[in-house]
Amino acid sequence: IKKAKNAQPDALEESAAQALYELQVNSDKLKASLKDLYITAAKEIDLGEGKKAVVVFVPVPQLPQYQKLIREKGLIEELEKKFSGKNVVIIAERRIIRKESRKKGSRALKQLRPRSRTLTSVHNAVLEDLVFPTEIVGKRLRYKTDGSRLLKVHLQQDSKGVADKVDSFSKIYKSLTSKDVAFEFPSTLA
Repeated sequence: IKKAKNAQPDALEESAAQALYELQVNSDKLKASLKDLYITAAKEIDLGEGKKAVVVFVPVPQLPQYQKLIREKGLIEELEKKFSGKNVVIIAERRIIRKESRKKGSRALKQLRPRSRTLTSVHNAVLEDLVFPTEIVGKRLRYKTDGSRLLKVHLQQDSKGVADKVDSFSKIYKSLTSKDVAFEFPSTLA
């Protein structure tokens, strides 16, 4: 665990790091791959009905290595075994930089804000990380009559094991970004 400003990790972060370390020591297929990787934080999210999910935050430069382990070697399944049936999600820890203010007395930013640090791009990247082994095929933003917005995300059809996690994905996304999202599998007509 490498936390910002040398903060002390809590019990959940310790257990997540311990689970990754045990996988590195015990698993032959994950041993070499996990050696240089670390996490920055972990968060437990209540999904309702007594279910919980563990969100593990990793540094953005290491996300491709984690995604390779998820795709090829089943890292998520191994972590879910360690956390006794809780859903485990690996997301990159991204930073949002506020919009530059036009007020005269405010501290002016010397550089322009990168597009990757905007609120919209960070939320889109969190959504991509959340459903990772599956690809997002399309998005629709639906405005309801009461003024609320619902983001409908269409996922790739041939994804195995994701259909049962769709509800937990939407609750995790809601707790991280406070935005409503609905996941769908589009029907393809031949």
